[in-house]
Amino acid sequence: MSINNKISKRFVLRKSLIGTNTLITFTTNKGDKVTYDHDKVYNANSDRLENMPCFVKYKSYTNTNTLPVWVRQMKELV
Repeated sequence: MSINNKISKRFVLRKSLIGTNTLITFTTNKGDKVTYDHDKVYNANSDRLENMPCFVKYKSYTNTNTLPVWVRQMKELV
């Protein structure tokens, strides 16, 4: 399966991207470029996400400024 690379203006996890082998790159508000494997981050945090009102209602979670703390605590993002 090929890797899909996407550039985003924010950190995002979307139901529509689950299983699509997507690497997402975004720039934090401090100017740091961050690349993460969408599926790896989703799978590690699926219980948390599936219980968030925004993920239930909009089928996505975003953070405009930086990585959420619960993602920063992961050992590997890619």
